[in-house]
Amino acid sequence: MNRTSGGFAIPFIVCCAGVALFSIMDATMKGLSLSIGLYNALFWRAVSGTVLGLALMLATRQRWPTRAVLRIHLLRGVVVALMALLFFWAIMRMPLAEAIALSFIAPLIALYLAALLLKERVGRQAIGASLLGLVGVAVILAGRMQGRYEPEALLGVAAMLCSAVLFAWNLIIQRQQAQLASPIEVAFFQHLVMLAVFALAAPVLAVPPGLAAVPLIALAATLAFTSLAALAWAYARAEAQRLIPVEYTAFLWAAIIGWLAFGERLTLTTLAGALLIVAGCLIAARSKRAELAHVEPGTA
Repeated sequence: MNRTSGGFAIPFIVCCAGVALFSIMDATMKGLSLSIGLYNALFWRAVSGTVLGLALMLATRQRWPTRAVLRIHLLRGVVVALMALLFFWAIMRMPLAEAIALSFIAPLIALYLAALLLKERVGRQAIGASLLGLVGVAVILAGRMQGRYEPEALLGVAAMLCSAVLFAWNLIIQRQQAQLASPIEVAFFQHLVMLAVFALAAPVLAVPPGLAAVPLIALAATLAFTSLAALAWAYARAEAQRLIPVEYTAFLWAAIIGWLAFGERLTLTTLAGALLIVAGCLIAARSKRAELAHVEPGTA
């Protein structure tokens, strides 16, 4: 029996907690980006997260990773840095719930990236699920374009969809990374690589944050680090296809936090589009499980 088939409850709960913490971090970063600028919010969060991670690496006496694992850390860190830049640029211009709903297209994109990068076969049911997801995106776009035309928000939609492509790539890397490194190591190196990427522009763009922003930076870094470690721990102990549906709870958190913190209203088109995208993702996940069961009968 596969070791991930038993004891699913605890990884599931930890994954739920990780998604909730990430959602709170998204809202914190949105407020921080609006107050001190996107670049400085990302840069100083990366600084804080790297310092926190280094302290935990030393305190827990983590071993230095091998060259092969370092390559995975480097790749995921660069992908996530670009993904974060696009994602937070988008949520500065869009309601949180709407942005998160669009990001749910990532698991469907991951199907085609897996076919391209891992030579996996994309079945007919998965293609139909992808089309359902695209209809969901179209519904959200239709709602966005009703009434007053908002070019900034539409640019935000484009940025979010580009971010979703990178997030899909991140999903492919995430499972492999979680099996090769500890949660603390995963979180530390992700922050370290992101810091290295953002530091390239530091001589021109970095500005020391005001005292009022310091608690938010520390909060964002702590939430990001904790949620990364929680998700890495969960994905190392349960199959990705069983945990990915947990990601959809982020929509509920985004709707609640967006309403409480920013006064954002949840529209019917956003809700309908999110449901269509999630339905497509769940159909795709079921088709993948059925395909694996057909190929490997008797494995659990």
